[in-house]
Amino acid sequence: MGGGGQQTEPAEPGSGKASGVYTWEEVQKHCSRKDQWLVVNRKVYNITQWAKRHPGGSRIISHYAGEDATEAFSAFHPDLKFVQKFLKPLLVGELAVTEPSQDGGKNAAIIKDFESLRAQVEKEGLFKAKPLFFCLHLGHILLLEALAWLMVTYWGTSWTMTLLCALMLTISQSQAGWLQHDFGHLSVFKKSRWNHLVHKFVIGHLKGASANWWNHRHFQHHAKPNIMKKDPDVNMLAVFVLGKTQPVEYGIKKIKHMPYNHQHKYFFLVGPPLLIPIYFHMQIMNTMITRRDWVDLAWSLSYYFRYFYCYSPLYGFLGSFALMMFVRFLESHWFVWVTQMNHIPMEIEYEKNQDWLTMQLQATCNIEQSLFNDWFSGHLNFQIEHHLFPMMPRHNYHLVVPRVRAMCEKHGVPYEIKSLWRGMADVVSSLKTSGELWLDAYLHK
Repeated sequence: MGGGGQQTEPAEPGSGKASGVYTWEEVQKHCSRKDQWLVVNRKVYNITQWAKRHPGGSRIISHYAGEDATEAFSAFHPDLKFVQKFLKPLLVGELAVTEPSQDGGKNAAIIKDFESLRAQVEKEGLFKAKPLFFCLHLGHILLLEALAWLMVTYWGTSWTMTLLCALMLTISQSQAGWLQHDFGHLSVFKKSRWNHLVHKFVIGHLKGASANWWNHRHFQHHAKPNIMKKDPDVNMLAVFVLGKTQPVEYGIKKIKHMPYNHQHKYFFLVGPPLLIPIYFHMQIMNTMITRRDWVDLAWSLSYYFRYFYCYSPLYGFLGSFALMMFVRFLESHWFVWVTQMNHIPMEIEYEKNQDWLTMQLQATCNIEQSLFNDWFSGHLNFQIEHHLFPMMPRHNYHLVVPRVRAMCEKHGVPYEIKSLWRGMADVVSSLKTSGELWLDAYLHK
């Protein structure tokens, strides 16, 4: 059904012909796995077949099936003109002129102001990286790796030296994690292919992980943060219940895979200690092998060859393996607290089809700025700005903070900032609250 009562026939998948105009009601019908349309700048595209070839993964683009993807499209693509050539063959029509934005036009002012802010900061060069910043960051990671090995090589493998070695490797691994994040977001080099290449080196050779696995998982999180069934970071495999809606649903359905009213306690046993050394490690290896991602597997294996070549003569194979797992155990604690304190205490809900600014602000919060906090979190203490501008180099986040806060204040969108310790404590308190909601629904509904 087109605007103004005009009847139109749906275009054939992949026809690339703009056959008519459509209402939101018609677009929203095409949101199944085998039939997917989305809207970019009021143009309607059939992405059913293209989703399988989407460089960012099929899931991220499929999360916008039946929805307006304009703001996400701008946020994730550094060269919009280049990407347009891929969209052109997928064009099936456009929204009727009588159709408002997907939220009914309620947040048109927010969308307009945010577009203006994005254009302004781009004009000011805040999307341009400082090469020296990232060179120094990579340098301190490589220096720590070298010093850790030299220390136990020349001063022996006593418990004291081994613990110091583990500490230095933990720091280098954690900081490499933040650095691969920069390249994964295409926020360092102007050319995407250079970002992709160095990303594979940092996450593959320095950390033993997979760039494609990270990209396909992480960009889903950015596209739909804290949205149930779309953000993989809030898919807790029934080990935890999050937010206010999921616990009640589980309680009403009498689902009790775990004693969720105690999840704020067992979180310390199965969350920070196990995420990287067990869950992520198994998932990464399984993903590379099942998807036959031999390039990423080769990069990953290069890490293990280098690591065991350096440390097996000192500790033996089993000792080297134990050292590596201990480092990942420590790194996992660091990673979990930094990444979860910005999201877990925030709103976790099902899809609401909100504008970009509102969606990101409801799901994210900031941690106070300091030299230590910036380094410790890889500048992810500026989680709000990072989510609003995922391709912005992290050293520029603080420059855009005043303008983002002013915009949020203008439109009544809460902008939350906490101390580092408050952020960590809120992870536990939010788990406790969700667990209590589950118990109440389980017992009384």
